[in-house]
Amino acid sequence: MEYNGWTNYETWRVNLEVFDGGDWEGYCSDAMRDFAEGVVYEDAKGLALDYALAFLNAVNWDEIARAYTEDEAVIAFG
Repeated sequence: MEYNGWTNYETWRVNLEVFDGGDWEGYCSDAMRDFAEGVVYEDAKGLALDYALAFLNAVNWDEIARAYTEDEAVIAFG
């Protein structure tokens, strides 16, 4: 189910909380996922870590990476 123009809530929220405002042009989806997982591993443990990683599994990483390419950024952010 779409959320605010993104694939789903998880994708929108991770983009907003982790990547928004940063210079991510040229980063591939795998690198962006690794970065977000690193943030989670720094701050979470136990059950909270498990839930955070499950949340990240629902993220459309390709969509986030495309949003930061030069051509797509104009379309995604107007």
